Amino acid sequence: MANLPLLPVAGAQARLLSLAPTLAAERLPLVEAAGRYLRAPAIARRTQPAADLSAMDGYAIRFADMPGPWRVIGESAAGHGFGGVVGAGEAVRIFTGAPLPPGADTVLVQEEAARDGDMLRLAGEGPACRTRNVRARGLDFHEGDMLGTAGDLLTPARLALAATGAVREVEVGRPVRVALAATGDELVEPGGDAPGLPESNRLMLRAMLRDLSVEFVDLGILPDRLDALARAFADVAADVLVTTGGASVGDHDLVRPALEAAGATIDFWRIALRPGKPMMAGRRGDCVVVGLPGNPVSAFVTGLLFVRPLVAALAGARDPFPRPTRATLGEPLPANGPRTDYVRAELRDGLLFAATIQDSSMLATLARATCLVVREPHAPAMAAGESADILVIA
Repeated sequence: MANLPLLPVAGAQARLLSLAPTLAAERLPLVEAAGRYLRAPAIARRTQPAADLSAMDGYAIRFADMPGPWRVIGESAAGHGFGGVVGAGEAVRIFTGAPLPPGADTVLVQEEAARDGDMLRLAGEGPACRTRNVRARGLDFHEGDMLGTAGDLLTPARLALAATGAVREVEVGRPVRVALAATGDELVEPGGDAPGLPESNRLMLRAMLRDLSVEFVDLGILPDRLDALARAFADVAADVLVTTGGASVGDHDLVRPALEAAGATIDFWRIALRPGKPMMAGRRGDCVVVGLPGNPVSAFVTGLLFVRPLVAALAGARDPFPRPTRATLGEPLPANGPRTDYVRAELRDGLLFAATIQDSSMLATLARATCLVVREPHAPAMAAGESADILVIA
């Protein structure tokens, strides 16, 4: 496998998702479904607005009676509509969101009305057309309309839409169980006093996945011993197992043989990617296994491009991959080599500036970056002022 050509990023992403099983769905009350992905359409159980409503404070009139005068015969407020019918030469005081009384078809805004007791006169140009300042019944949606389709994320706005449509329950993807393991005898838990390198990748990946519906299994820091690694991997009960470190070809890079000893089949290994070339992926039963490099920047980039999309797809996302946007270079970029490069950069005053040093061990550079510049294999040099693809990360 080491002698095979490096797999392009897009090809590796597609192969990774092909490994993902379809997880069971569950039905939840709408109030408990924030942040989940729909697995079936959400259907409106009512029409919104349910009646013609006033869009302004003013007076409900018949457009045919313009330019007035009118006699005010009552009032319509939200939740307390006028019970009668508006006839010729009549008007009803109305407030924003109140139902338009039968017979009326237009709202004269209060700024263009002069009232003296029950008598009302035009004090401006008045409405230009019938149904002016009226929100028609069903303007937003009708009963039976789809308010969300399979693959939609239930954002705050989509939750509000479904609630307005009287949706009680939704079918969503169940939480994805993700096991995280760091490997390396040089690693120690962060925040302690033990000598060694504080391990940061598990914390970083948890934060990267925190807005998805995830249940985490923390396997901690595993030693560089084939038997210990294989035993830990064999005992995992998860939908996804993510390891960091030990993914290359050195004498202490034992993740691949340990996964295979635990019963996993490796589908691909080594990607035409910088940083992150030695990433691997495969299956152990129904569990997708993803081996990330140990260098934190490499782990971040491969987590963003592979782990997060995989978990989102398992959770039910229709389009799980990050999508680039465009930004203008504030300084030149050199030509790229044979791998897709994700260059740490900052957006300052609307312009793009790449970090001077791109070493994959440098977390300070990653922490300052607000985006990654996507450089395709063998991309030519770019001048300041040219437009580049970026992935926003902060």
